[in-house]
Amino acid sequence: MWIILAVLVAVTQANDNLKVVYEWKQIDFEYPNIQERQFAISNGNFIQENVIPVGLEVYKDRLFLTLPRWKKGVAASLAYIDLNDNMTDKSPQLKPYPSWSAHQMSQDEVPEIISPFRVRADACSRLWVLDTGIDNILGESNATVLAPTRLLIYDLHSDNLLRTFTFPPEYLKEESFFASIAVEDDDCENTYAYAADLGKPSLVVYSWKSQGSWRIQHNFFHPDPTAGNFSINGINFQWNDGLFGLALSKPQADGETILYFHPFVSKDEFSVSTKYLKDPNTANNANYHEFKRLGTRGENAQSNAEFLDKNTGVLFYTLPNLNAIACWKTTTKEYNLKSQGRIFMDKVLMEFPNDVKVDDKKRLWVISDRLQKFMYDNLDPNEVNFRILMAPVKEAIEHTACDVKTKPLPEIITKLNDIIKPTTNAPVSKDSAGTLEASLLIISVAVLSRLL
Repeated sequence: MWIILAVLVAVTQANDNLKVVYEWKQIDFEYPNIQERQFAISNGNFIQENVIPVGLEVYKDRLFLTLPRWKKGVAASLAYIDLNDNMTDKSPQLKPYPSWSAHQMSQDEVPEIISPFRVRADACSRLWVLDTGIDNILGESNATVLAPTRLLIYDLHSDNLLRTFTFPPEYLKEESFFASIAVEDDDCENTYAYAADLGKPSLVVYSWKSQGSWRIQHNFFHPDPTAGNFSINGINFQWNDGLFGLALSKPQADGETILYFHPFVSKDEFSVSTKYLKDPNTANNANYHEFKRLGTRGENAQSNAEFLDKNTGVLFYTLPNLNAIACWKTTTKEYNLKSQGRIFMDKVLMEFPNDVKVDDKKRLWVISDRLQKFMYDNLDPNEVNFRILMAPVKEAIEHTACDVKTKPLPEIITKLNDIIKPTTNAPVSKDSAGTLEASLLIISVAVLSRLL
């Protein structure tokens, strides 16, 4: 009995292992000198309150952030942090990638990088930048299409631009907005990139080897009309975003890879073998039934970003409506509420989780950015608005349904943890801590009386 009591008490400390490693009230950039920074501010090229990080990627010792030009005054739309230099500075200035010159806006010339939403570093030391080409989409004046949607592929050793692929006009519909990318990189010379269009739901496939591309449509790419309502920390809004989340497995026994995907406005998860996506002649109608619905995440569990850790087979995904990160072990046969785990939930630290990645050091990274306040209210420059959280994958999934080492705790215990786990970082006094311990003991006895 006392062993079970100890487990019940310990579980309150076992989950939510993600820790804040970086945080900003406002984003700042590393200018060559203070004079250039002041000049950028005075001429409107840098308006600090208009800069928001939305996507992240980690490659070796660099952490990349996308900062799309949704409003005027975004000095650089792709930047990075040197993890070796900044682990002691929680609010470091960002360095433009690959250089300041790649982001220079002028009346006569379009910058090399305009407005990326997501990036992906592959196993071949290439950085794939999905650039929407749209400026000022949330600004007071009309949005401007500076260039068609493009893929920019950089060599991460030299930071040189290797290749640019411009999406053909027939892929770019009036409502199109390409928001996410996944890269199948098991063969560096035969790599495939998958880009999701959330506005006119479709998937664009690009072959590195042939430099060809094709567009795939499917009913599963479309939003669920019953899942369009969002309510995040007092801000209510409705969205209708289609295909968004993309995550790739490692090669299966048959040598093929599984693409997991979902629309943002949906509570369901889907999958398809990429062998049905790689042939432009059969990628649409001929293979319609090869696309599978896996199951549901439950009420208010809309998700934007997802990423699959190939080492553990665990799929991680964001839950903005719940201010949470969750997971599912892909070796599990069923995709339902019981088989999914909660990694982290906090209405302050995880307010609008926007992207999630696992790096080559087996660390889980998440960015939260209060996007709903940026879009529908105003961010307070005196508050922390943007956070990057991190934990080793095995620590993050410990004692959840995704734990690969041990069996997850009984469902009644994980539900108890959800009830008693605080969702803020408010300090706990000695008196309140004692009250909590006493309450835990009472709850534990009550639970045991029902279990025994």
